[in-house]
Amino acid sequence: MLRAPPEERSPAELLEFGVVNLDKPPGPSAHQVAGWVRDAAEVEQAAHAGTLDPKVTGCLPVLTGAATRLSQVFLEGAKEYVAVLELHDDPPADLDAIAAEFEGPLYQKPPRKSAVARRLRVREIHDLDVLEVQDRQALLRIRCESGTYIRKLCHDLGLALGTGAHMGDLRRTATDPFEDSTLVTMEDLTDALARWREDGEDDRLREVVAPAERALTHLPEVTVAPSAAEQVAQGAQVYAPGVIEADDAGEGQLVACFTPDGSAVCLGRMAGDPDAEEGVVVELERVLV
Repeated sequence: MLRAPPEERSPAELLEFGVVNLDKPPGPSAHQVAGWVRDAAEVEQAAHAGTLDPKVTGCLPVLTGAATRLSQVFLEGAKEYVAVLELHDDPPADLDAIAAEFEGPLYQKPPRKSAVARRLRVREIHDLDVLEVQDRQALLRIRCESGTYIRKLCHDLGLALGTGAHMGDLRRTATDPFEDSTLVTMEDLTDALARWREDGEDDRLREVVAPAERALTHLPEVTVAPSAAEQVAQGAQVYAPGVIEADDAGEGQLVACFTPDGSAVCLGRMAGDPDAEEGVVVELERVLV
């Protein structure tokens, strides 16, 4: 069964395939926050987009209902943080230049207290800017690949500076395709839900909960015919005759497939020429209908 277009969904349908760009408070774990959203929205499941430690605040998109199938898309995008670097001695004059040396591929080993195996791996630091320095504190803005350990980055930066350093406060300001100008709090969500349930007013709810398609806007798009979407719902691959148009994407790249009215159909990997007359264009990874 295909979903209605995103702008035509009822509040209940929105919650069953939605995303909340949540401003995580300090204290609870990301898992606890996702549980709160699940219970408040009265859906069977909810999933957060990338773990944040309990003390860390900021951008934590939470997927609701069937939208939890989309959680892998947040591994494809970048993350952005603002961090306080606590130096153990007075900062050197060349702090900016040394910080800039950390941009690019960076070897990291996950810390002992982590949910993944402690193997050496490479993560890309896209930008590392020193925004402000005061006494023995430096305010950093870091844009990096998903899975980068900012605490480890701060430790390594302290070694390079010759002062030693550790991470102080940390806030995530963006998780592609979301950023902090559209954050909502748990209070915003619970208030919007109460207004809808008690008074039937859903304007605020639609401001707080977005259709899950919002989480796919950073991926290349493939538009398929409704008849092809019906076949995908039965487990078929996306074949060339069913493709209406497609963004440029390399072989193996993650793409999102939509019907012409903007409703998400599936996630998959680009596998063939969308302009061909036959053959598989997208190999399925997640069916969303």
